[in-house]
Amino acid sequence: MSRLRVGVVGTGFIAGRHLAALSRFDDVEVVAVADPVRERAEVAAARVGARCLDDGAALLQLEELDAVWLCVPPFAHGPLEAAAVARRLPFFVEKPLALDVDTAREVARQVAGAGLTTAVGYHWRHLDVVQRAAALLPAGDVRLVTGTWLDATPRPPWWVRRDGSGGQVVEQTTHVFDLARLLAGEVVSVCAAERPAPVEGEVATAAAAVLTFASGAVGSVCSTRVLGWRHAVGLQVVADGRVVELSERSLDDHRLRVVTADGEEVHRTDADPIAAEDREFVDVLCGRAERVRVPYAEALRTHALACAADTAARGGAPVRVES
Repeated sequence: MSRLRVGVVGTGFIAGRHLAALSRFDDVEVVAVADPVRERAEVAAARVGARCLDDGAALLQLEELDAVWLCVPPFAHGPLEAAAVARRLPFFVEKPLALDVDTAREVARQVAGAGLTTAVGYHWRHLDVVQRAAALLPAGDVRLVTGTWLDATPRPPWWVRRDGSGGQVVEQTTHVFDLARLLAGEVVSVCAAERPAPVEGEVATAAAAVLTFASGAVGSVCSTRVLGWRHAVGLQVVADGRVVELSERSLDDHRLRVVTADGEEVHRTDADPIAAEDREFVDVLCGRAERVRVPYAEALRTHALACAADTAARGGAPVRVES
């Protein structure tokens, strides 16, 4: 069997996880890696035996590519996806989809028009504990959802700037919003507030959103970046007679806690969700699987929700979430 020839744009932390996973697959060849920081690109490319470039747009023009992974900061999304669509090149893209929702909607329109196979890195969906949680929560059973992302400020200099990351709600807490949608259904409206940063242009130091779901369930999602450690990342879902709680200690440590009147069960997994989502996308492209869990159109729903929460927090008024 011939190997799938792929390129990776970006060499940050999460790109490194994807590169490590892809380089372990016998049916994948990483042929090129690109990053504007040339030294970092050289190190990453050498690690996987790939060609090194300092421009993602140039990588996307390589004729030998079968697919591309776009693992770039929020501010870099849009042109890269458009170039991939123009090439009819299937792409995996890391969340968030963009700084704003309009850019992502335009990419979604292009992807749909081209009939292109895509996948987005909402990695929680690939965990067995998340799938077990979903099975415990039949449609319409959820009454209350409470989510948290209480953490430190990430180190990349672009992250703290609103025009770099889009803010914690859009860049990080989007994972919690995605879990909320998966386990409780679509959100129809959101109210929110935030604690602004003391420096102009920096992202808020804390935010809280109140969600109303189409099912009638209600919920809240709170986040902050002022700690020196990861304190709590996860979602708690209350249904009739049970509480289902998912938490992430790290990318390699996820837990499910189920509490009923009879006691509680705790399930832990150290599975690699990054490798799992990469394996799924490769299998779809090679014809061994029918579909990915999170294509671009599905991820757009979560991105639109996160952007609505951010808009509500900055504007101080409720926001309807478009389907």
